[in-house]
Amino acid sequence: MEAHEAEHLARFDKLLTERRVRPTALAPVWRLAGFALGAGTALLGDKAAHACTEAVETVIEAHYAGQVAELAALEPDLARELEQFRQEELAHRDLAVEEGAREAPGYALLSAVIRTGCRAAIKISEKL
Repeated sequence: MEAHEAEHLARFDKLLTERRVRPTALAPVWRLAGFALGAGTALLGDKAAHACTEAVETVIEAHYAGQVAELAALEPDLARELEQFRQEELAHRDLAVEEGAREAPGYALLSAVIRTGCRAAIKISEKL
């Protein structure tokens, strides 16, 4: 998973530079929040960490799906690349489920809070 995520980040950084797009002003906040979320759920145990992964990947996959649909006619090569990233996120989500994500204490609440936070971060980032 880490290798995929590093590849995705590097590719998006390159796209931002090539297209002269300013990244969200909140990128440092999201990096810190992501680290805290990962560390915090890891402290709750393996299953909670997997629940976090499942929740995050579920939101990210849906976000990618929207981007792929939007770009399919305009930029088919980029859409194909994002579809590959989406498939990798689905694989991460499925692995987290296999590893016991849904057995985490307080799974329903934990997952709902994380998914809501991720969706909010995406919406805010689209504005800032």
